[in-house]
Amino acid sequence: KSCQALMIFLHLVLICRNYKGDVDMAEIDHFLPLLMTQEEEGLTCPIMSHGNVHFLWIKHTNLYLVATTNKNSNASLVYAFLYKVVEVFTEYFTELEEESIQDNFVVVYELLDELMDFGFPQTTDSKILQEYITQEGTKLEVAKTKVPTTVTNAVSWRSEGIKYKKNEVFIDVIESINLLVNANGSVMSSDIVGTVKLKTMLSGMPELRLGLNDRALFALTGRDKGKTVTMEDVKFHQCVRLSRFESDRTISFIPPDGESELMSYRINTHVKPLIWIESVIEKFSHSRVEIMVKAKGQFKKQSVANNVEVRVPVPSDADSPKFKTSTGHAKYVPEKNLAVWTIKSFPGGKEFLMRASFGLPSVENDEMEGKPPITVNFEIPYFTVSGIQVRYMKIIEKSGYQALPWVRYITQSGDYQLRSNF
Repeated sequence: KSCQALMIFLHLVLICRNYKGDVDMAEIDHFLPLLMTQEEEGLTCPIMSHGNVHFLWIKHTNLYLVATTNKNSNASLVYAFLYKVVEVFTEYFTELEEESIQDNFVVVYELLDELMDFGFPQTTDSKILQEYITQEGTKLEVAKTKVPTTVTNAVSWRSEGIKYKKNEVFIDVIESINLLVNANGSVMSSDIVGTVKLKTMLSGMPELRLGLNDRALFALTGRDKGKTVTMEDVKFHQCVRLSRFESDRTISFIPPDGESELMSYRINTHVKPLIWIESVIEKFSHSRVEIMVKAKGQFKKQSVANNVEVRVPVPSDADSPKFKTSTGHAKYVPEKNLAVWTIKSFPGGKEFLMRASFGLPSVENDEMEGKPPITVNFEIPYFTVSGIQVRYMKIIEKSGYQALPWVRYITQSGDYQLRSNF
């Protein structure tokens, strides 16, 4: 079971829905005092309890979404549902905030009734919900009271009768690199988190088959040519036939219309830092601090990293910033104690330099401050660090139309940190 009740509130309850009736709605009065007590103690926990009632909560903008249960519920399911509620409400109201809830009470209650029934998640796809829950709540037309076939259909994520003049499918393979390098330059931890996103503009009810250079597939079929990858923690959209994937590693599915995330995966491998950072700091007692940062692109020369951002921590009492860069531009962000160096285009194999000088009224508090790492943000198109490839995309539809699949690869920074000797 998921949850017995769901509440959304700011300082007082804005809206609530009791799905099973076995949790007293007055129990929510204990939530904010419990949260404030934990915040004062610096021990905020995502699950809190009062008696035998458990509060599972998330915060979005200035709103708290709280699920209550008095059972030993599946916590991960409850949190997946809460984030799905945020996603659906954002699709409907653009911004999920106090005003959008108050202005759309009727629609919100209708959505809560469709999203979950008696503690079990039901229809959570916003595209399907929008077919029969509209924001024109005051109008009631008999023709629209009929439940769309997508809700009772085996393919609940796709409507029938979709037509396009030009049939196309766009595939984005996006990989994020998580990396931690210590002050001595050694990689402490690294992994790759990937997603395969689709934008389908296909008529009818097509079946798609996606082929990747999956090592398990190649081993299964006895082929061992070219580079392969070993994917872990693979998660699929509900449209993928899991039994087929488990038996022969074929990714076969009828896709949702429009944009969707088909799958995600993790590759646990040693990643060479794509953008290497070296830093030197010099302190002149009671007067100033000088920082030198060198950035080097350690990826293929034919590739280019876009919108590179090197975020360098500086002392909290620094002032009077002066910068000199060999490319790009640098600025001081005092509210975050950072010097941010931005390079719009960073070719592979190139090196660039940034020098910064700050006034330093005092250095007495230096030992009390932590040593945050340098972080780097970037995006490299037409490149995947793991070497994953889309080998084929087959599109089968009974009318036999020809469709064009387009593939794009992107590598970007995830949690990318390099510790320094600052």
